[in-house]
This record gives sequence, C-alpha cells and structure tokens, in this order.
Amino acid sequence: MKRSIRKVAVLGSGVMGSAIACHFANIGCQVILLDIAPKELTDEEKAKGLTLESKAVKNRIVQSSFDRSIKSSPGPIYSKRFISRISLGNFDDDMSKIKDYDWIIEVVVENLDIKKKVYEQVEKFRKPGTLVTSNTSGIPIHLMAEGRSDDFKKNFAGTHFFNPPRYLKLFEIIPTSHTDPEVVKFLMHYGDLYLGKTTVLCKDTPAFIGNRVGVWGLLKVIDAMRKFDLNVDEIDKLTGPVIGRPKSATFRTSDLVGLDTLVKVANNLYAALPNDEGREMFKLPDVVNQLEKNKWLGDKTGQGFYKKSKNAKGETEILTLDLKTLEYKTKAKAKFATLETTKTIDNLKDRFKVLLAGKDKAGDFYRDAFYGLFQYASNRIPEIADELYKIDDAVCAGFGWELGPFETWDAVGVEKAIQGMETAGYKPAQWVYDMIASGNKSFYRVEAGKRQYYDIASKTYKNIPGKEEFIILENLSNNVVWKNAESKVTDLGDGVINFSWHSKSYTLGSSVVEGLNKAIDLAEKDYKGLVVGHQGADFSLGANLGLVFMFAIEQEYDEIDFMVRQFQNSVMRIRYSSVPVVVAPQGRTLGGGCEMTLHSDLAQAAAETYIGLVEVGVGLIPGGGGTKELTKRVSDALEEGDVELNALQNAFMNIATAKVALSAEEARDMGILRSKDRISVNKDRQILDAKAAVIELADAGYTMPVPAKNIKVQGRTGMALFLAGVQGMRMGNYISDHDMKIARWIANVMCGGDLSQPQEVSEQYLLDLEREAFVSLTGEKKTLERIQSILTGGKPLRN
Repeated sequence: MKRSIRKVAVLGSGVMGSAIACHFANIGCQVILLDIAPKELTDEEKAKGLTLESKAVKNRIVQSSFDRSIKSSPGPIYSKRFISRISLGNFDDDMSKIKDYDWIIEVVVENLDIKKKVYEQVEKFRKPGTLVTSNTSGIPIHLMAEGRSDDFKKNFAGTHFFNPPRYLKLFEIIPTSHTDPEVVKFLMHYGDLYLGKTTVLCKDTPAFIGNRVGVWGLLKVIDAMRKFDLNVDEIDKLTGPVIGRPKSATFRTSDLVGLDTLVKVANNLYAALPNDEGREMFKLPDVVNQLEKNKWLGDKTGQGFYKKSKNAKGETEILTLDLKTLEYKTKAKAKFATLETTKTIDNLKDRFKVLLAGKDKAGDFYRDAFYGLFQYASNRIPEIADELYKIDDAVCAGFGWELGPFETWDAVGVEKAIQGMETAGYKPAQWVYDMIASGNKSFYRVEAGKRQYYDIASKTYKNIPGKEEFIILENLSNNVVWKNAESKVTDLGDGVINFSWHSKSYTLGSSVVEGLNKAIDLAEKDYKGLVVGHQGADFSLGANLGLVFMFAIEQEYDEIDFMVRQFQNSVMRIRYSSVPVVVAPQGRTLGGGCEMTLHSDLAQAAAETYIGLVEVGVGLIPGGGGTKELTKRVSDALEEGDVELNALQNAFMNIATAKVALSAEEARDMGILRSKDRISVNKDRQILDAKAAVIELADAGYTMPVPAKNIKVQGRTGMALFLAGVQGMRMGNYISDHDMKIARWIANVMCGGDLSQPQEVSEQYLLDLEREAFVSLTGEKKTLERIQSILTGGKPLRN
C-alpha cells in the first residue's frame, strides 16, 4: 500500500503531544490536536455564563496546552506562519474527524487502561489501513495492541519521539509481532527523510534503547561521582563538551528535563528488569529520592541541583547543591590536570585516549564511568538490539552525545580498554572477545568512503542500513584533493567538490579564505560546481576577531582594509564564479558565515540554522557584503524599481539589532534565505542534498550572473528618515551614543551615502561604503572594548 502523509491527528496535547503536532506542522502536514473535554467549569467560565457544552470550555485543555507549548523556549515551531496548519479540538466533538487523517498518533498519559479506551474510540472512526502509533516511553507496545482488530494491529507500532521533538533527533520505532513489515519500512524512511530524525528500529523491551542505555549511563556517572568524592560542579565540568556531551552536562540536564522524569524512568526500569546484571544502577541513591521528596525537581520547581539566587549586591548568581549537606553553595570552579592536557586537542576521538589515561581523580572517574558503560552496552546485545550501531545511534540522537558507547570504545582502543576493564572489574560480553579473536580490532571501519559496523552474527563488517547514500565528509579522507592547516577540498564524485574548514569556532581567518578561493579555482577548472559547508556543530561564528583586534590596537588600518577587501572579494566570487556554488549553512551561522550564505547561487540550509548578521554586537557593521546584499535584495524585489522604505527599514533593523533567525524558515521570513533556497530537515542529508542541487544547476545550463549596477538607493532622502528614527531611539535611551554611531554607518551604506537624490548604484559602490564603515569603526574605543570583552570573556587583556 502506497502511503502519503498529508494530515496527522495527534491525540493528547501535553508537553509531548503539542510539540509533536508542531513538528509535523513544521514539515508541511495539516494537523489536528485533540484532548479531553473538562468535567468542571472554572470560576472565570462561570462568570462568563459558559456551560460545559460551550466550545471554549470543551477546548480549554487543548487550547491552554497548545498555547503553553508555542510560548515555550526553545520554541517547537519553525515559523509562526505554520501555526495555522494546526487545528484544535476535543475527543467528544472531534474524534470522528480522524477518519480523514493519514496518521493517528496517541500521546495520552502513560496508563495502559486509558490508552486502550482511546484506541476503542480510534477504531470506531479510523479508515482501514490508517497508520496508528503510540509515543509511549514505558508501556510495552504489544500490550496496547491487545484486543484490537487485525487491521489495527497490522498498522500499529510504537513511535517514540524524544523531548523536545523538534530538536532531539532520536525516533525509536517499535513494531509488534503483528505489525506489517511494510509499515516498519515506511516509518523508518519517513522518520529519516521527512521528520529529519535518526530512526532506530527497536525491540519491545523496557525503555527500548535510548533510555535504557542513556539513563543507565547517567546513573553510572552519579555512582562514579560518589566513589571518587566529586561534587556537582566537578561532574558537570567532566561530563560536558570535553567528552562530546551537551553544555548542560549531567546535572544541569537533569534540572532542565526534570528530576521527576529521571526518577520515573529509573524506578520503572528497576521494576521491569529483574534479570538485568546492571539492575542495581537503576536503584536511585537516597539523595536523589530526598530531592524528589523535597520537590527540588529542577527548573520546573525553581531549584534542583542548581538554584538561582540574589547575592548581597542584588546580582543574580547560580548556586550549586552540595549533595552531602543538601545546602546550596557558591558555584565552584572545577580544575583537573587531565583536562588541562586536552585543551589543545580538538579531535574528540584523540581526546578520549588522554582522558581515560589520566593519573588524577578525573582519570579515575572517566575509567570507572566509561568501563562500566562499555560493559553494560555490550551486554545489551542481543537483548535490546542485534546490531551495535543501533545503541550508538539511539544514545547520540536521544541524549546529544557526539560519540556513542562503541564509538568511544573504538576511540580509546578496543583491546586496550578491555585490559583496563578487566583490571577494574568490568568484563565485556563474550562476543567482544570473539570479535578480537577473529582478527577484527574495532567496532567500526570505513571502506570505500562508507562507514561499516561489525556484525556479530556473521563476524563481518556491513554497511549501516539506510545510510548508504549519506555523504559523511569524515569518511572521505582519500578523496581530499587540496588542504591547508584549517580547510580542505574534497571530491564528492559526479563532478562536484566540497569546501570545508575546521578552524576554532569555524571562524573565517586567512587560511579559510585562502581555501575558499582555491576551491573555487579548482571547481572552475575541472568540476561542475562546488558545495561550501561542513558537518561540524556550527557553520561559522564569523570573522577572526582576534586578528581584527590586534590590527586595531596597532592602528594598522591598511591591514584591516586589506583583510575586509579580501573577504569581500571572496564572497563575491561565490556569487560570480563560472560554476554553481551551493552553500550549506547549519547551526550557528553568524556574521561572515551569513554573508557567505547570502552570496550563494543557492543555499541548502539545515532546518536548524541560526543565522544572522551580528556584527553590531561587537561595535561593527557587516563588512563582507552583508549590508550591501540586503540592500540589493530589497531593490531586486520591487517591480517598479522604487525602493520601498518600509522594506528597507526592516532590513536595516535586522542588521542594527543583530537579529538572528532561530530556524531556516525564520531566516526565509527575514529575507536572509530566498524563496528558491532549500531546506534539509535531516542535517545528515544536507551535503548530499547540496551536491544534488549543484548537479541540477549545472545540468540546467548554469551561466555566471553579471555583477549588479542597478541597485536603487535613496540617498539623503532615506538617510533623513533613518536618522530621525535613530535619534528618537537615542533620546528614549534605547541605544547608546556608540550604537547610534553604528546605526548611522549602516544607514549610510543602505542609502548609498551622501547622494542628493535616489539613484542606481553598483554592488562595488556599496561594498566600498561597507568597508569604509567597518574600518572606521575599528578605530572607536567602544568597539575595541566590546571586542576585547568577547575575546577574554569579560576579563581585561594582559599586556
């Protein structure tokens, strides 16, 4: 049966239900979100003369839940435009509407009896063949299917999203013995291609894969913490970005998610797993149970492992809980010799070798925590998964880890780790010994540019299913055709090359600019086109401010002028090259990264792209063509050729307030992405999509555009209006004198400088004005103070 998902019904509007509804709206589906109707009126409803039959009353629960979700931060919706794709209703009046929907997702409370009652209603109205799934995280899927019709069972499965559904990539698919294999195949494909998820096929075991291993690993961290007498601040220092985990690390993550959630999952797993050799880890320590009893659950109750407070000066400070005394203390700085030795190691895999070899308390902690995790993960095969890559995929996508247990084990060295494990009393599963004995020394390898995993049953390496088409730049080391210290050019095949860079924070210094120009040279000479992008955490945080600061302090303004001119010329080459150039932004794409995107023939943005021209924040203006390009786009968009001042003012305000789009769709709303630009919901597919776009442009007969000389600017007329607004903001104390100076420079560029009347100017004319403004502002004391503050984290620079 061919399936097409156009309309989705979500049953249950709690935190997860509302967020799931929003994510389906994000990808273009029409959604109906339903929940129960209230049984009692509120005092406010009584005062209004409403009854239990009033529509506003019947939809009160779903409306309030949805409103709360839309207002939450981070937001669940890509663009406010998409809210209209979601309609609200209640089970009493609107359940019959599900007959017109292609997928019904149940997200009601975790109670089997309640879920079964909902399914009775679903069976009354759903069309045969309609997909029905549950987002349960704890109830066995096969129990929910009991007593249902054969058609229901055939089209029923578990589909477990992780919270928040927009941001966390894990999508666990749990079929029953009755689920049609074609349904499973469809869900795996749809989750990847349309929902942008890492889809993991799971067995119907307690907590499936992600929570089973991830929560055990988290509790093992707490166990190791107690063994080595570490505190909350130290653990969050040890378990954050240094090991490829989120900045929220262990205890801050618990506060964000809610300690009650951790307690619930752990208690359920302890009760459901009498034969698990690691079961005792799910038995929560007394201190955690005490925190739950105190209702110190984290952000939702105002305090948890951390607490915001006011000091004697009235300043907000973060206090940390002492788990021995249950008193809050001033946050302490954690410092370990082992961490100091890894500061210069950018590659995470190389870092793990050093971390687990540490001779201090940090090294002891890492060895105990990771050796325990390695043992537990190896013993879960084949119980929860037959293939090891599924465990890595699940914990990475569900918990935001960069490397899963087996990937980390590979980084340390499988045989070396086994020796350490045995010494520490952690023995891995027998299949690991068998793997080593058969001459296979790692869990993963790269063959012909494809990543393969060790298949336990066949004792051979196999390609990871579903990812054969993905382009993973890390796996293409043999395809590198040019490189320097911070960037490289890689042959993607089919006449397309890729330019990527790995500078600190992906900043755009001289080595990266050199690499970009070399990539364009190579593409013009021997290839169809070029993809500009990489697969790091962010696209680029902009220019190398340290270099700008150094030149400014030395008053080397000619050097700054040369640096800006060089970058302007480089981004203009992106636009005016003889081959198509597709730029693939993702994550934070700020300043110069945004300017590279603005000048692409086509942008292939990841859905989670946070992009904007933020130079005002450091006391500068966008000097790499950003101010020019937004001015040009306003001019290009107007049919009559007259610049509409409202549109120009919107562009001006986006620059002057350093506004950053919080999704690719929001970037489209702001005019940073054009209607023709494309979005990859699944970031893993982005380079593949960008390559396809290059080929499409080339095969369609790409011709190099001609630099524009007809950009309409307003001259003094526009300047007067802009400056009146800026002066008003200064008089109202909304901006400082320095902010007003920056705003004047932005207005000067966007209006074409000191022109007596509106006229047409060239791109180069505006670029020259941009560069003049940028260089001038580097001579301002306030600008240097802002740059210094960013470079030093607010501390004064040492001589």
